Amino acid sequence: MTNQSTKEHRPFPRRPRSGGPADGRNGKTSSFRADRLVPAGLILLSVIPLVAGAVRLTELTGGAAVTPGNARFFAAPVPVVLHILCVSLYSLLGAFQFAPGFRRRRPGWHRAAGRLLVPSGLVVAFSGLWMTLFYARPPGDGDLLAAFRLVFGSAMVLSIVLGLAAIRRRDITRHRAWMIRGYAIGVAAGTQALTHLPWFLFVGTTDEFSRALLVGAGWVINLAVAEWIIRRRPRARISS
Repeated sequence: MTNQSTKEHRPFPRRPRSGGPADGRNGKTSSFRADRLVPAGLILLSVIPLVAGAVRLTELTGGAAVTPGNARFFAAPVPVVLHILCVSLYSLLGAFQFAPGFRRRRPGWHRAAGRLLVPSGLVVAFSGLWMTLFYARPPGDGDLLAAFRLVFGSAMVLSIVLGLAAIRRRDITRHRAWMIRGYAIGVAAGTQALTHLPWFLFVGTTDEFSRALLVGAGWVINLAVAEWIIRRRPRARISS
């Protein structure tokens, strides 16, 4: 009877509590994956526009023939050169701001990178606005696309300025949100290449209206993803 009673009242093996060793390993694995996969994905998204920018710089510095498609860049090369250089820095350096473990291991890196990202992002936005307003429009660019560029370029400037103002107030949550929005707008060229691909495969060449919608869709998709990220972890903090 004693042995039976002991067996009947013997407690079941306890499950590990949340936050125990097993959860810690899972957390470390998730952080490791985020540190690798998220920046890699953002850099991969930027490959097409970065390659296109490198080709454009090679044209300008290598004495390529002037054509109706590139004459505006040869006539005023400074804005497009600044745009390409700064968007390259902005997209590549900014990708690592989305690696939480990397930021925790190097707390000063986030601040140092931010001091480069803010002016780079503003140059990207203002040079894009300048080119929209003062460059001659190439074939296929109409009023609707110009309006989209002005709206989203201005939104990028506003996002970066509000993000900077928020961090000066030590408001980390709003700083994070506005900087994510600014980055989403700034790297939309990669998404725009992807929105054009199905159209080219199944429809063919674009006209002014369809091209404007496909380019605009790239900005809208990026901002939708940015808002999902912002709202998915509303209490997440970024080291300032």
